[in-house]
Parts: sequence; C-alpha cells; structure tokens
Amino acid sequence: MAKTSNKSKYDHAWIVLAITRIVVGWVFLWASLDKAFALGLATKAGAAWVNGVSPTKGFLAFGVNSSSPFAEFFHALAGSAFVDWIFMLALLGVGVALVLGIALRLAAVCGTILLSMMWLAVIPLENNPLIDEHIIYILVLWVIALGRRELSLTDWWLKQKFVKKNGLLW
Repeated sequence: MAKTSNKSKYDHAWIVLAITRIVVGWVFLWASLDKAFALGLATKAGAAWVNGVSPTKGFLAFGVNSSSPFAEFFHALAGSAFVDWIFMLALLGVGVALVLGIALRLAAVCGTILLSMMWLAVIPLENNPLIDEHIIYILVLWVIALGRRELSLTDWWLKQKFVKKNGLLW
C-alpha cells in the first residue's frame, strides 16, 4: 500500500512556479537596473539613465518595426521624459513585485500594459503572425498573479493596512 502524505501532488509544481516568478522578476529588475546604471551588458557604460541618457529613445527611434501601423506613434514618444519615467518605474515595480511575491495582480496589470505596448511596436512579427515573447510573458505574469504564492512575502504583505484596503495590491 502506498504511503499517504498531507502534501498535494501539485506542491512541486507550485514551487517551480514560484521559482519561475522570481526568475521572470529578475528579468524585469535587471533590465531596470542595467538601464538606470549602465551595468555593461545591454546598456553600454556611460549610457545610463542616471547620466541623462533616455532608456527608451533607442528602441522607440530605431527598434520599432517600420511596418508597424503604430510606428509613427512610437517614434513620437522617443526621448520623452514622461515615457522614460513610466517605463523605468514599470520595469522596477514589476521586477520587485515578482521577486518578492507581493502586489502580483498590480504587477500583472502593469506588465501587461508594458509588454503589450512593446508587442504593438514590433508587429507585424517576423516569425509568427501573432505570438512572440511579449505575449508569452503576459500569460506567465497572469499565471503567476493568479497562482498559489510560495516562496514569497505574501503573508507579511497581506497584513499591511494599505494592502487590506486595496484589492489590486493582493
């Protein structure tokens, strides 16, 4: 007879999802830190946001698919300080939320908006008519936001008064 356990047969899957949450969070957090301080990987030394270099201008001016129906819209945003701030706060906020396992619904909403805008900037896609990594990341964000919260600060977070008053922060 098989030994029974109180643990669900899905517990390992929840741990893998928690690790996925942390890893995806690191992708966002690293992008934020690298663009802010030019840590030498994607952002070359001296091209940091703290040095006055726009973290969005290069992509919006040169990375947008010229065949995109939204190309002119995105080109017009290039160099905007407001766009830079929103972009950097979104990267940082989504990254911190995912790594810590807090405010995951808000992170999913913000991440969806950010990634949807990036997806619109590159359509039509070269290798698939609809789906690319932006869409995959959006789906992963929502699986994380709606899943069980393992390896996180959720218990502490949910005890905070401001969180109890605002369901989006759960």
